[in-house]
Amino acid sequence: MKKRLISVLFAATLSLTSVMGLTASAEELRFWNVGAEGNDLAIVEKAIEIYNSTTESGYTIVNEPTQNDAYKEKLVIAMSSGECPDMYTHWSGGPMNEYINSGYAQDVTELFNANGLSDKIVQGGIAQSTYNDSIYAIPYLNVSVSGIYYNKTIFDDLGLAVPTTIGELETVCDTLVENGIIPFALANSTKWTGSMYFMNLAARYGGLEPFAKAVAGEGSFEDECFIWAGEKIVEWVEKGYFPEGVNSLSEDDGQARQLLYTGEAAMSCIGSWYTSTIKSDSEEFFDENMGWFAFPAYEGAEDVDPSILIGTLGDNFISFNCEGEALDAAVEFASIFSTPEMVEFMAECGKIPPTTDAADYITDPVTKTIFEAVQNASAVQLWYDQYLPSAVANAHLDGLQEVFGLTKTPAEAQAMMQAAMEEYNANK
Repeated sequence: MKKRLISVLFAATLSLTSVMGLTASAEELRFWNVGAEGNDLAIVEKAIEIYNSTTESGYTIVNEPTQNDAYKEKLVIAMSSGECPDMYTHWSGGPMNEYINSGYAQDVTELFNANGLSDKIVQGGIAQSTYNDSIYAIPYLNVSVSGIYYNKTIFDDLGLAVPTTIGELETVCDTLVENGIIPFALANSTKWTGSMYFMNLAARYGGLEPFAKAVAGEGSFEDECFIWAGEKIVEWVEKGYFPEGVNSLSEDDGQARQLLYTGEAAMSCIGSWYTSTIKSDSEEFFDENMGWFAFPAYEGAEDVDPSILIGTLGDNFISFNCEGEALDAAVEFASIFSTPEMVEFMAECGKIPPTTDAADYITDPVTKTIFEAVQNASAVQLWYDQYLPSAVANAHLDGLQEVFGLTKTPAEAQAMMQAAMEEYNANK
């Protein structure tokens, strides 16, 4: 309820607060981001150190990180009260378009090109930064796609092979359950974590066309691929593939990772930022135990391309709420992340920088496997909760969490999501 009230406040006040003026100070530029700990924090701090020690712009960058889910709420409240920072990160998609239309993201096309980023950033990342043929953000930090991390030691001990189909995946899960091991380490209090499973299942059953048509109003989120994905999740919940009390566990508090570290769980379907996150917790554990594979194909959908991935070619994107010399300085800082020094450092931290030269610096075997999957993917679908308008994304996440909790059927959840989409399309 709290998030819905914030969304209403956001929508009601953005048009008013956008005329209250931009917030850049004369000497400092505030950078809001979600790099609150571990390697993410180290990467941002290194870029700031490089910029602040070398710039002749007259500006310095002030780092203001906040943990992921608290950050999303903080950013909405800030924009609603006219306190949007000079630079801030986001996940592109529908929310970015709202920021642009409300006057909180500046067109940086000329500065993007002037800083040589058009040749340094991967084209897919540039596309996700573009709105109405202009560039409004700079992708940095990581190419993030969802896939399945697995404990190689557990797999070897039980004689399990990496599955290539969903049927084979379910066989692996059944064996794990029989041996007292939770198949998937999932902490779903934040809701978007459970969406990882749903998005992949829907894409493996029906490809990307049903989603695109549903968003355009030419199809429906009650399409059979979405119902099937929800029913598969119900089946997996009932078979014990997820932890007890899955909806009460916190991803931000590391409760899913702890299940991996203790060996209580064997796999996790999550974004590829997990490489860096786990390495920052324990590089030894990661190197000895962790492997990765793309979400397996569905045997009943032979015409669906199994190379499709869910994710983003940026994770995150930096947009700018400043102008003049401050905007010049802010874009100059954001460009630091695409320099060879930073690309190499990010790769060492387990990241896949969204740059054209990233392959030159990737040495970690898991990261190489993920990067190969990205290179071979026919398409990368942006996360639903980032692509969709806020009201529709919330309906998706709220309904799906209830599906995981067995308090709402997949049909009921999808009807709620479709109703939100129809209302948005009718009023936009």
